Amino acid sequence: MTLQLSRFAKKIPSVPLIVILMFFISACEMQTSSVGTGQLINLEEPIPVALLVPKTSRNASSVATGLENATRLAISQLDTARINLKVYDTYGSSKIAANQAKLAVKEGAKIIIGPLFGDAANEVGLAMSNKNINVISFSNNPTVAGGNLFIIGKTFENTAERLINFASAKGKRRAVIVYPDTIEGRLGRDALEAATKKSKIKIVASQSFSFTQESVVNSVPLVRAATKIYDADLLLLTSNSAGALPLLAQLLPEAGLNPQKIQYAGLARWDIPSQNITLPGLQGGWFTVPETVRYEIFSDHYFAEYREKPHPLAGLAFDAISAIGSLAQSGHSSAVTTRALTRKSGFTGVDGIFRFTPAGSNQRGLAIAQIKNSQVNIIDDAPQSFNHSGM
Repeated sequence: MTLQLSRFAKKIPSVPLIVILMFFISACEMQTSSVGTGQLINLEEPIPVALLVPKTSRNASSVATGLENATRLAISQLDTARINLKVYDTYGSSKIAANQAKLAVKEGAKIIIGPLFGDAANEVGLAMSNKNINVISFSNNPTVAGGNLFIIGKTFENTAERLINFASAKGKRRAVIVYPDTIEGRLGRDALEAATKKSKIKIVASQSFSFTQESVVNSVPLVRAATKIYDADLLLLTSNSAGALPLLAQLLPEAGLNPQKIQYAGLARWDIPSQNITLPGLQGGWFTVPETVRYEIFSDHYFAEYREKPHPLAGLAFDAISAIGSLAQSGHSSAVTTRALTRKSGFTGVDGIFRFTPAGSNQRGLAIAQIKNSQVNIIDDAPQSFNHSGM
């Protein structure tokens, strides 16, 4: 039913996407007692929301623009809920982000969206902990989450669990992990190891490499040896395109690890940038993607408003507003408290269903994609509700 209506809405661009999303958000009874952290709101007035983004950061200004644009687009499409948005520049600095959050609260903010980076999110969460303010950060680092700090970024844990469950269902049993010896790489490795403990798959070997071309090259024979010694049938790569993925996709098949004989799978989006899908080593490979139908609608609306395609992270900002908007429309003054944000039914966003966990992380409904003949094909659809998602 959800998919059919989304397709119908695709044919009617005038229908606000956020109205479509809210229509499918499961109803829940929110109790005003034991609401956890978070400010109560006055339903008769617009909700004061602060957006923290690195507008003038040398390396992240384009991301900040995309996040702000998506936030404003979501607000413009709200039905009865009203939001008073104020944007604060973090300059890409953790300390400045914390100070800006304090200023936002002084100016009336009841909830904070942002900042972008995990370290800044941690600082803001700490700064807000004694002010009873919830924070929805764009970070995907679960180690900073908890208490009043929620992360809405797509996590390795969520992706790893979906990927491993699918691989296990397809009969894979022995996996080798290949990861860069960086914070991100180790987080990816840990997420895969944790996911396999709940499945029939066993991690038979893990191979790291330093973030240099020489180290990547030197790691390939070790990966090849491990797969042969342990008769591995699954090769798990944590790298993305900005890392070593293109090089690995070239060197591993050349070393004799034929993608047609051992299943390649990755934590990152292998279709970004699009030229990745032409790499020989990724043909037949598995990776996760969000539901595409609603994202296409969002992308169309975004392009119509700003005359450019949205940044890949822009949907996170739209989802944050859609969640706040739907909770406000529930008619409870506790709409932006912990109890409301962590409702089990979750929310429906531009990337499909998602929900915040009591630990501050999030769960998302993801599809499994496979590259075949340089094309991306969905081979296992994303769940449409948490009641049927197995989560």
